[in-house]
Amino acid sequence: MICRPLTVFIASLVFASALARADTAPVVSPPLTLETIMADPGWIGAVPQQPYWSADGKAVYYSAKRRDSAVVDLHRIDLASGKDGVTDGAAMAASDGAETVYDRAGTRAAFSRNGDIFVRDLRNGALTQVTRTPEQESAPQFSADGRSLSFRAGNVWFVHDLASRVTASVAEIKTEKDPDAKPADDDLRDFQLRTFSTLKKLKDDKDARREHAEELRSQDPTRAAAPFWLGDEVKVLDTELSPDARWMLVVTAAKQHDEGKRGELTRYVTESGYEEFEKERVRVGRNAPVPQSLQLLDLAAHKAYPLLIDGLPGIFDDPLKSVREENAKAHAGGKAEAGKAGAKKDDKADKPKTRAVRIVSNAEDGGGGGIVWSRDGQALAIQLRAIDNKDRWIATVDFGAHKLVPQHRLTDPAWINWNFNDFGFLDDERTLWFESEETGYAHLYTKSAGGKAVALTAGKFEVSHPQQSTDGRWFYVRANAEAPYAYDVYRVPSGGGKLERITQYKGMEGFALNHDGRQLLVTHSASYVPAQLAIVNADGSGTPHELGDARSAAYAAMSWIAPEIVEVPSTHFKGSIFAKLYKPADTGTSKHPAVVFVHGAGYLQNVHLQYPAYFREQMFHNLLVQKGYVVIDMDYRGSEGYGRDWRTAIYRQMGHPELEDLLDGKKYLVDHANVDPKRVGIYGGSYGGFMTLMALFRAPGEFAAGAALRPVTDWMQYNHEYTANILNTPQDDPIAYRRSSPIEFAENLRDPLLICHGVIDDNVLFEDSMRLYERLIELHKDNFTISPYALDRHGFTNADSWLDEYKRIYKLFETNLKQ
Repeated sequence: MICRPLTVFIASLVFASALARADTAPVVSPPLTLETIMADPGWIGAVPQQPYWSADGKAVYYSAKRRDSAVVDLHRIDLASGKDGVTDGAAMAASDGAETVYDRAGTRAAFSRNGDIFVRDLRNGALTQVTRTPEQESAPQFSADGRSLSFRAGNVWFVHDLASRVTASVAEIKTEKDPDAKPADDDLRDFQLRTFSTLKKLKDDKDARREHAEELRSQDPTRAAAPFWLGDEVKVLDTELSPDARWMLVVTAAKQHDEGKRGELTRYVTESGYEEFEKERVRVGRNAPVPQSLQLLDLAAHKAYPLLIDGLPGIFDDPLKSVREENAKAHAGGKAEAGKAGAKKDDKADKPKTRAVRIVSNAEDGGGGGIVWSRDGQALAIQLRAIDNKDRWIATVDFGAHKLVPQHRLTDPAWINWNFNDFGFLDDERTLWFESEETGYAHLYTKSAGGKAVALTAGKFEVSHPQQSTDGRWFYVRANAEAPYAYDVYRVPSGGGKLERITQYKGMEGFALNHDGRQLLVTHSASYVPAQLAIVNADGSGTPHELGDARSAAYAAMSWIAPEIVEVPSTHFKGSIFAKLYKPADTGTSKHPAVVFVHGAGYLQNVHLQYPAYFREQMFHNLLVQKGYVVIDMDYRGSEGYGRDWRTAIYRQMGHPELEDLLDGKKYLVDHANVDPKRVGIYGGSYGGFMTLMALFRAPGEFAAGAALRPVTDWMQYNHEYTANILNTPQDDPIAYRRSSPIEFAENLRDPLLICHGVIDDNVLFEDSMRLYERLIELHKDNFTISPYALDRHGFTNADSWLDEYKRIYKLFETNLKQ
């Protein structure tokens, strides 16, 4: 295909005046230094984080870190005067919290602040504190009639009567056996009661007292509710109360589930002077995540009902059957042996087995589905995900029959995306809305009970972060409809219609709709401009009202190289790979050295018009260009922002499609940027470190040197959620692990390699690098070094470590690419 460079001049964005030299100045002035680039980022400015509207919509709050300090302040911008001030302790008492909810009349707002619940009367501004406890209360919600407010402390829910100001616990849930439960049939017990009249009378008296106490409790509204006894074999993972306090959904799991062995992480540099230890995460495949179950509690009738998942379509499927058969065949060494191994009949295998699901997230086992009540409490939707992550279901609940009613199934032979799983009810409180990748791109749908899903958006772009307007007429979304790298706010009628563009930033990061539906609080940025806040009319009219410039004067005065967004033609599929290209204004006639930067996370987008998470690396790329290099940064297959097929191209073969794309990127540099093919280096962190190793080990000689930062070297050492989605588990799919782990290809190393890793990394464990280091020693390799950082985890936080790491990377490139 034709290669089309799409030069993005930073001067064309919002902060044009400050960055007008970006398209003409190939190097910054004064010259950059590693000391400047890797310094604490406070020198760049007080970047706003976690912005939110005040309850009355007259102010905006945000957090910002002080320069040269670990302290984070809460700021408040008064929109009328434009005054931006720090909220001190005294002012905090009158401030609003984030995630505000409103009653139906729009006259009261509730929020959690510092773990306590508050209610603001929007008619007069009065603030009422509902709780003041050491517990962490959260998730306030008004009843439909506006008379009460419910909230939670952990998994315990309370209802606060707004008139009487009485707060009561809704339900007491005990994971114990019911001490008053009727004993199981027991012939000896029956004989005892038949034979001994005194025993019989004592039992009858006890039963009578209990029944009388239960009757009094049920008739007395001032009494606490009786406990629900769920048995001693389960633990409660989550509870969700209906807004009318009639129903509670309880998510449980087996109490005795063995999550698997945990290693120990060692801290060598400590305040005590002694080694200290902490438990590491569980590795993938050590034990399957614990299955989750559902209980529906009728709080009025005081009855509990299990919600069975047997009716979910495909719940008895075995999506990994063919994968296991492929691995068994490979292990057996051929069809004949595999046939013999499988000839033995297993009657149990013929019986359908219910697949395990999860509803709520776990930090290690991964994302769950979710639970959403309608505002009137009369409808409940539950999203369930198969633990094998090949299916996602959305079901509603039939309260009369106490069962799940399937509404939507999303199936993916690779894995269900971690993103694009928002769902809820429309303003009519019965019609579902949800996100789905079923067409190959994430889009927004609605579905009435028993009806077919209706797409609200469509096209080869992605829609995310849907927010409904208060009047229910619109959905506001984040989308890259213009181009994969350009994000803005759009809106679409909730009943269907044309997708309308609201903002023109191209680098929109996030937004929040004001409760009155008239304005948006937008966070936007540009390649060299960190997050900024603006107020935008919700219909897209008028000019955005910018709420200041967060950059320091020193940073704002600097000039930068405008990255070109280019499409790199693929030699492996019909299409191209989007990339950022950093190069001198004139590459001249002499050949240049070059560096390929590989972003981390795998599923992450770095080719966009926002301020990158890799802002230090971007400044480093400016320095490299200043020193005569050309740099390319690619969104290889597996990256975010390009649809389902791009994401899942790496299924069961991590490091293979991506390497093909990186090699195409190298070819592009040679063909279009006057780069010497023998002087191209590669580096990246985390997934980028993994890919650096795969490049050096699987394509020896293609890259003259590489720096692998905090790299995964063996996927069997990584976590369950991320790894099992892409490679399945080591037990089911050892082939995928062998073909995807760099340590399996270490014998091919022939080019200089630098490994850098934080010793207390609790994401990609330090032992990943140490195991590879030992493997390279045993292979008698000579051209590798390792640099450990004793006080850093996966994301470095110490400026000294950043500086040391990049001094070593720069030296590696200068030594091996400047020949």
